[in-house]
Amino acid sequence: MILAKRAAIIAALFLFSALGSAAQDVTLSSRDGKVELSGTLLGFDGEFYRVQTEFGELTVDGSGVSCVGPGCPNLQDFVAEIEMSGSATMGAVLMPALINAYAQRNGYSVAREEIDSTRFALLLTRNDTGKLAARFGFRASNTDEGFADLLADEADIVMALREIRPEERINAREAGMGDLTGINRSRVLALDAVVPVVAPGNPVKSISPQTLAEVFAGRITNWQELGGPDAPIDLHLPVESSGLVQAIEDQVMTPAQLPIAETAIRHALPEEIADAVARDTLALGITSYAERRNTRVLTLGGMCGFLLDASRRTIKTEDYPLTAPMFLYFPARRLPQVAREFLAFTRGPGAQNVIRRAGFVDQAPEEIPVEVQGNRFANAISVAGPEIPLEELQRMTTTLTPMARLTTSFRFETGSIRLDAQSRSNVQQLARALEQGQYDARQLLFVGFSDGQGSAKPNRDIALRRAEAVRRAVEAAAVTANLERVSLGVDAFGEAMPMACDDTSWGRQANRRVEVWVR
Repeated sequence: MILAKRAAIIAALFLFSALGSAAQDVTLSSRDGKVELSGTLLGFDGEFYRVQTEFGELTVDGSGVSCVGPGCPNLQDFVAEIEMSGSATMGAVLMPALINAYAQRNGYSVAREEIDSTRFALLLTRNDTGKLAARFGFRASNTDEGFADLLADEADIVMALREIRPEERINAREAGMGDLTGINRSRVLALDAVVPVVAPGNPVKSISPQTLAEVFAGRITNWQELGGPDAPIDLHLPVESSGLVQAIEDQVMTPAQLPIAETAIRHALPEEIADAVARDTLALGITSYAERRNTRVLTLGGMCGFLLDASRRTIKTEDYPLTAPMFLYFPARRLPQVAREFLAFTRGPGAQNVIRRAGFVDQAPEEIPVEVQGNRFANAISVAGPEIPLEELQRMTTTLTPMARLTTSFRFETGSIRLDAQSRSNVQQLARALEQGQYDARQLLFVGFSDGQGSAKPNRDIALRRAEAVRRAVEAAAVTANLERVSLGVDAFGEAMPMACDDTSWGRQANRRVEVWVR
């Protein structure tokens, strides 16, 4: 096998043996010295060299070559270098907490090195040898800067408070970084939400998403129109380059087809919004759920009387409509082993505990018994129209009452059959749970629901097809699972159990979902 591996490396290098090395950083030579490849060293992960040549970027197995030149790494004392760039919220709190937890579990000590106001590094040293093993460099600025650094080859991982934009995706693909929306190129690390906040003394308790958009567009300027005092509304938002404000634009302003007013006061960090709003009873801000601090979060309401509160559970299920997943993006190239191990750690239960302690919402599935699901079944009865017969409500109650709802839910992008980002992550999470046997000898039921637009029977049929599509996606992702040990079924109840009012696009999107029930 070693000879075959060596032969393959020599064959790969043969095409480039005529390249000169005068103006290059390194020269990689086959063990017999017959083949050479010269270029600028872009990276070394402890196993593979990544070299830029006049023929493009190449990745070469280090076990079959020797390296000569000023750019060659020290193989005896190799230090893995991982650069992260993007969201200050993630870079300042969440990622350092996860790296510290990973280090503690794997026998490393961690030291912090301050560089400037936005840059720092976490140095991981092996406890058994005292040698430096890895350096995680951070540039904690904003999501836009993170993607820019990735495209400039100055970052290995992007920390993002929003999904990648189409133009960023195209630029990354053209730069040879692969499709950053792919399963192995991105992941949801944790969950957050966009929440409207007021001071504790403010008398207003709730607001509809449409009204919220109109306020921040400058169409509603007085608290009296919201049921408050006769006084102007002071608006507070993140800075324009923040991934959080881009999530606000995507989820609050774009569905209402309204721009953000220029009069809003901008803040560099989410916690600054909360602090400013908490001090001013006439202020209204939009910030992240994790950084709400001493403010009071307004309930989202609608004309039909449904109320949606932001909580850890409603964010996890996406029953609260303004969820904001926190993403990691990485290009199509090998990362050092310590980075790969760290990313694997972030999916495990230990990391989910860290995420919760840091104030964010984890992705660990929870089972919610029927008796603690609030007024969902009462709502189903109260809003049932003539097209939802009593027999269908009874069938739904009989089917679901003996079961518990998982917080793992699936929703779809607006106007699309494509699962949204959080739901695509949920497919992978549930598939891994099946592979690990967490639901062996149990029944999982994928249950489809729809909005109330149109007739009841077509809505139920659409909901059933969506439930079947989600089940197929989970089965396809659970590659190593023994699916004979678990019962996977589908059912649908269409518009029989709405979560929100159907009079807005927000409400209809919340109602179109596939829930997972377990027994």
